[in-house]
Amino acid sequence: MKKVKITVMRTACYTDLIEEYENPMVHACDMQEGQVFVANGWKRPEGFCDSAWDSISAFVMTLSHGGEDFYGGWMKNRKSAMISCNDGFRPVSFLLEAMEEETD
Repeated sequence: MKKVKITVMRTACYTDLIEEYENPMVHACDMQEGQVFVANGWKRPEGFCDSAWDSISAFVMTLSHGGEDFYGGWMKNRKSAMISCNDGFRPVSFLLEAMEEETD
């Protein structure tokens, strides 16, 4: 299996929706733009958000097993995907890239 590089590309925060609908939360999302994680094959990287992992793990699994070209040419780099987490209040966009390095 290949390792997969996960880069936090963009974070958003919809304070109007949070104020109207969400109960107060401490550390709802600690992801920061430019932050990089490396998935060792299909395993969730240490410190990576559980909810975000649920959103991206199928793509990480596919890339780690050599899959590419999601949705028939969607990405310029066939061995990558841009996936966002499913948090409707503070979505985070991740760039997933298959690495040539194999897992241990």
